Amino acid sequence: MELLLMSDTHVPARAKALPGELLDLVPRVDVVFHAGDWVDTATLDLLRARARRLVAVYGNNDGPDLRARLPEVAYAELEGLRFAVVHETGPARGRERRCAERFPDVDVLVFGHSHIPWDSPAGDRLRLLNPGSPTDRRRQPHRTYMTARLSAGRLAEVRLHRLPHAV
Repeated sequence: MELLLMSDTHVPARAKALPGELLDLVPRVDVVFHAGDWVDTATLDLLRARARRLVAVYGNNDGPDLRARLPEVAYAELEGLRFAVVHETGPARGRERRCAERFPDVDVLVFGHSHIPWDSPAGDRLRLLNPGSPTDRRRQPHRTYMTARLSAGRLAEVRLHRLPHAV
């Protein structure tokens, strides 16, 4: 099972549209995760129309239209692995402990907000993944997103993809 992870797309505030490379992947993967800060409903509608399955939440920059259509936390079970998606997890310091306590029954937590790619274990089971932002690198060297594969009930081949600088 192939997964695509993204967050903090901020369309049209930070970019006019999602990068073509990312859009091309959407219909080819089994599940798309979006960890919030969409900014516009058109991007949500676009991903819902193209994705086989979308697991998504709203973020702090998302207004009432998006909040009415998306949860603050979303859950999915895929091949026996329990996923949760949330936008914000608080400061980096202590994140692993906080998330392990807040999500004791989750195997993988996808989050956003910071625009900083993150991949770390938390506790004895939880894995934290932040794909960064495909449209707004902020203080990061690259715009990013992640892909992953599920195999035999395990998260495998988690990969951070760097996008070229916007023109």
